[in-house]
Amino acid sequence: MSTSYRPFDTGHLLRIKAPAKINLHLEVLGLRADGFHELAMVMQSIDLADYLEITRNEDGEINLSVDDPNLSTGDDNLIIKAARLIRDNSGVKGLGANIHLCKKIPIGAGLAGGSSDGAATLFGLNSLWGLAFTRKKLISLAAELGSDIPFCLEGGTQLCFGRGEKLESLKACSPFMAVILIKDPSVSVSTPWAYGRCREIRGAHYLESESDFERCRQQLRDENWLKNWSISEPPPLKNDLQKVVAPEISSVQNGLELLSELPGSLGVAMSGSGPSCFALYSSYNKAKDVFDQNRERLSTSGLESWCCSFQPQGVTSES
Repeated sequence: MSTSYRPFDTGHLLRIKAPAKINLHLEVLGLRADGFHELAMVMQSIDLADYLEITRNEDGEINLSVDDPNLSTGDDNLIIKAARLIRDNSGVKGLGANIHLCKKIPIGAGLAGGSSDGAATLFGLNSLWGLAFTRKKLISLAAELGSDIPFCLEGGTQLCFGRGEKLESLKACSPFMAVILIKDPSVSVSTPWAYGRCREIRGAHYLESESDFERCRQQLRDENWLKNWSISEPPPLKNDLQKVVAPEISSVQNGLELLSELPGSLGVAMSGSGPSCFALYSSYNKAKDVFDQNRERLSTSGLESWCCSFQPQGVTSES
């Protein structure tokens, strides 16, 4: 597929913000015909982000550098995959880019850091290369790359169905809310392992029909808290993967217990497949006060920690 192409000055640099996400609701409904799990989720962007710095080059190469030595810069990196996918779909010959990743979102944390980087690459190169792909086209490409990438592109507060790639925007989101987020830096959780363990433990109770899947989707759509965010009716945090991960990953269980002891939270939960966990607060100021008062406790527990506000959007340009 070809698209309109407006060349940019090769010296032009784009800086793209790639926010992390948390799961306010993650329900594993059953297995799909393609072998993936059918999910019903509410995902939320937060103000913890990676940053991509992108410039165009004339040698037609996709070059990636990172500031974290633990990250691959090879073909397995979602940034490389995203860059090649959008270039292949452009129909324009000789497009190249130099991409530098400033990594802030912890790796293997259930926060969609890699997915957000992939989304930021699609967003950034569409602009830098002057491709003028529509938002709909970018979301379609994002869905080819991975289940969380369409959400990371759109961001804010979204209902996410299917593998997570089918989005329904929630207008009545609550951008004033915030979280205290923690992760044991020595622990990562494999997403395939978490879903595999979920199937082993809960598979006998999986739903099987599309009508049952749709019934659960509609029940989530109809939840009162999604229509009227308030302190009196906060999100009833739910994560089916937490039920199988926490008993086997001690840092998750310990993290949830620690967060439960902090004052004033509206609830605690694991994000995604873990091991990151969060406590939800009604405002950033309240979360920040508790965070500051417990900073030493969190540190002496060996945990990385952040205080993050909700964000109303996904990837954005800062250039």
